[in-house]
Amino acid sequence: MTETTITIPSIIITLIIAGLCGAVAQLIVGYTRGGFLAALLIGFIGALLGSYIAALLRMPNILVVGGVDVVWTIIGAALFVALLSLNMGGRRFGGYRGYRRRYY
Repeated sequence: MTETTITIPSIIITLIIAGLCGAVAQLIVGYTRGGFLAALLIGFIGALLGSYIAALLRMPNILVVGGVDVVWTIIGAALFVALLSLNMGGRRFGGYRGYRRRYY
């Protein structure tokens, strides 16, 4: 039986991976708000949601870095960002911004 030890470097690595996965998920969906702290929170929630979905579907881990499955974290974070963008609305990052008529 192995014990999982939580150390400061492992927490920092996990937070960095969650932040990067959250930022990638925001870019995939095309909806950004809040900067790096929002991406960090989205990545953390995406890791929980992605691991839940993988366990529910009985799917294996695909790419584990620092104890975090990056692929399922990005999938979960993308789903979470898509739900946020549907609920909150607002402007999307990039893409079509709509037609504005200018009066001169």
